[in-house]
Amino acid sequence: MTKYLFQDQVVAVTGASSGIGKELALRMAGEGAWLSLGARNGEKLEEAANACLQKGGKALRVVLDVADKESCRNFIEETVKAYGKIDVLINNAGISMWAYFEEFTDLKPFEDIMQVNYFGSLYCTFYALPYLKKTKGRIVGISSLTGKTGVPTRSGYAASKHAMAGFFDTLRIELKNTGVSVTMIYPGFVSTEVRKRAFGADGKFLKESPLDETATMTVEKCVDLIMPAIAKRKREVVMTTKARIGLWLKLIAPGLVDNIALKAVSKRKK
Repeated sequence: MTKYLFQDQVVAVTGASSGIGKELALRMAGEGAWLSLGARNGEKLEEAANACLQKGGKALRVVLDVADKESCRNFIEETVKAYGKIDVLINNAGISMWAYFEEFTDLKPFEDIMQVNYFGSLYCTFYALPYLKKTKGRIVGISSLTGKTGVPTRSGYAASKHAMAGFFDTLRIELKNTGVSVTMIYPGFVSTEVRKRAFGADGKFLKESPLDETATMTVEKCVDLIMPAIAKRKREVVMTTKARIGLWLKLIAPGLVDNIALKAVSKRKK
């Protein structure tokens, strides 16, 4: 297995109790990183921390609600209190949706999605930035292809991921001469629990994924692509050739891409 540069690096991960966040933490732990794991579910967070310890890394657990500004402040402060620094901040926590805009009768899910996906990343980055500047560290945003292009049934989610992309792209420019890097990750469909916790039109979580998860990218494959991007301080990663072609086509034939997206979602919708 290729080794990167995370030995004794302090890595703070939001949404670390499952999915991409947990797998990233485990990989980092295997390289001797000092992890600070944040998530709302304390029980799952403890399981993730124990798994990281077994991999050889250090693991601090901090119950974290990224939608709450003070919770984000506490997460960063507890990390620095335990380790004295922060080298990498991975903004991974997020929630999704799966319904057409006109089907919603309450707009609260849109507010919640923006609060978690966009403001959660902003809050954690704000409080971590002074420490990251001291270490010339790395900021990572786990976004989505919907942060690059609109997708039916994902209007509020796409809006939050576009906001996240705009914020971090701007921050990258502002931090150019500080030594702090910003890496944006744009996965497609990855086999995680995020769609089970996606908002439906009734404002409740779906509990079951609307996708055939066997046809999606595995978490392990996704993290295989993320790890070297963080290590090499890449600007961004769009994960599949199909997605990269789609973004190129959007520049010259946007209507075609719209039709492809609509057809793809129509096939998957239950």
